[in-house]
Amino acid sequence: MKITSAETFIIKNPLPDKGGDYWYLIKLTTDDGVVGWGEANMHFITRNPVAFRAMFHDMVDQYVIGQDPFKVELMWQNIFHYYCYGHADLPKMTILTAVETACWDIIGKALDKPIYELLGGLYHERLRSYTYLYPENEKDLHRDLWKNPEACAERALYYCEQGFNAIKLDPVLDFEGVVPPWQPSLGMLARAEKTIRLIREAVGDRCDIIIGTHGQYTGAAAIRFAKRMEKYDPLWFEEPLPPENFEQMARLNEYTSIPICTGERLATKFELIGLLTSQAADILQIDLGSVGGILESKKIAGAAEAFHAQITPHFHGGPIMYGAQAQISACSPNFLIQEIIEKMNGFHQLLVKQPFEFDEGYMIPSKLPGLGIELNEAELQKYMV
Repeated sequence: MKITSAETFIIKNPLPDKGGDYWYLIKLTTDDGVVGWGEANMHFITRNPVAFRAMFHDMVDQYVIGQDPFKVELMWQNIFHYYCYGHADLPKMTILTAVETACWDIIGKALDKPIYELLGGLYHERLRSYTYLYPENEKDLHRDLWKNPEACAERALYYCEQGFNAIKLDPVLDFEGVVPPWQPSLGMLARAEKTIRLIREAVGDRCDIIIGTHGQYTGAAAIRFAKRMEKYDPLWFEEPLPPENFEQMARLNEYTSIPICTGERLATKFELIGLLTSQAADILQIDLGSVGGILESKKIAGAAEAFHAQITPHFHGGPIMYGAQAQISACSPNFLIQEIIEKMNGFHQLLVKQPFEFDEGYMIPSKLPGLGIELNEAELQKYMV
């Protein structure tokens, strides 16, 4: 079997564009007619579709066309060392991730097995899941919602009653005119604490609260914030400061009882394992749109298991990226919880032929071969740019 063609499907996600304004999907086809899909993380490459297509075909023409999709490791190493120069450069890694994912989709379809069956088998029959808080009115911005403590408590209770037992928000996603990393004002800290307090009062112990910050703190600021949050027992403190500063992250992890979760902006085992060896995090947030692919994610999950650490796949993209993370979640013993966008019943559902299965806070892994997703290409065409 050889890969004979490669295509890009750049989808404009209509407002309220949950999961990003563009989804960069790729399609590989073999000489046997087997099709594999992958997805690149738009945020780590470019918001320019023309630039993405040029970068994708540059890599694929050199290292993918004519290759055996079953030789995932060989293809990955060649691209990583000769195209990425042995460095986890995110724009190149996100394209490599999409290619690698598409190869696994081909392998699974060729063998008529879900990918998780080829990586140790199904371990979790249900995947505990969480969603960000989104406003009731889809014309409103979620950032504005997160600045309103009372409204956040109402929405948290709404999702709890929808079956979720965990929700996430960033109560300090307002840079006050300062480029991060930064030290938030006392007023912002007080508002954030009020938000989390009201949510805890609303949901009680029925629902975990995840504080999903975005790397905007200094180390000292993260410690101040964590001190205020501990009494509300969050499931984790996410990306409290820029993820490459392992020393400061380890200092915070030693200080607070809140588990530290980070890694979505890092790629490959070479970067994420550093979080473990430096004791900077207890939960690795693997991004299946940029980390290096399915096999690389499984390697990282295995290494984390040796440190008694857990994984939680990061999700901000389209249905293929969701399918990839579900495969890793389903076969990893140290999987903790899966990020989804509400019940995956919006624009994501429109583009696939089978419904995503959500059951009282849990996603059910697909039993279909490969990524477990069949795209509706007729619908894709309506939103392509």
